[in-house]
Amino acid sequence: MTAAVVFDLDGTLVDSLGDLAAAANRTLDDVGHDPLSHDVIKGFVGNGLPKLVERMIRHCGLPLDRHAELTQLTLKHYNAAASETTVPYPGIPEALVALRQMGCALGVCTNKPEAPARHLLEALDLSQYFDVVLGGDSLSTRKPDPNHLFASFDALQASGPRLFVGDSEVDAETAARAKIPFLLFTKGYRKTPVAEIPHNVAYCASQDLPALVAELIQS
Repeated sequence: MTAAVVFDLDGTLVDSLGDLAAAANRTLDDVGHDPLSHDVIKGFVGNGLPKLVERMIRHCGLPLDRHAELTQLTLKHYNAAASETTVPYPGIPEALVALRQMGCALGVCTNKPEAPARHLLEALDLSQYFDVVLGGDSLSTRKPDPNHLFASFDALQASGPRLFVGDSEVDAETAARAKIPFLLFTKGYRKTPVAEIPHNVAYCASQDLPALVAELIQS
């Protein structure tokens, strides 16, 4: 069996909300603003760090002309402690091993900047499973632009079916625009009910991924 399976990172492979929230709240502390709850910051996740910071600025009523400055500050805080509390979702390492044993080529397509994405995969001992990692700053486009996803698959240079695994509305839109089957992880950072997010398969347990991938490939 040969197939190319590309994953989103935050909310799909790893639960990184704690470290993202910590970086955002350190930035808010720097500008004299009270911290936000994890639930509030969770609503900012999905379109990359610049968009997260933009949403934070709007939520807190900060000047939008500080966006570039606060984005760099948040990235600095995040890079300094990107893997303090972040962990793979249960069953992810085992699922990646099984997918590789099935002959699948694996990649990551994330809106997180490439350097911290690679750092995180390395720190969590996941980088060994992925042949390609494209971040939100790797190209001139990012999800939901399908060219970000197409470039990830092209870099894998794998034959066979192409599948995308993600957790959010952004990922679903990317897959739909690329016309690529989408597996939706329901325990990530989505903001919309599962029934309202286009997907081919929805799952809540990562250990089920290999069997679901095999079913999609054979269908």
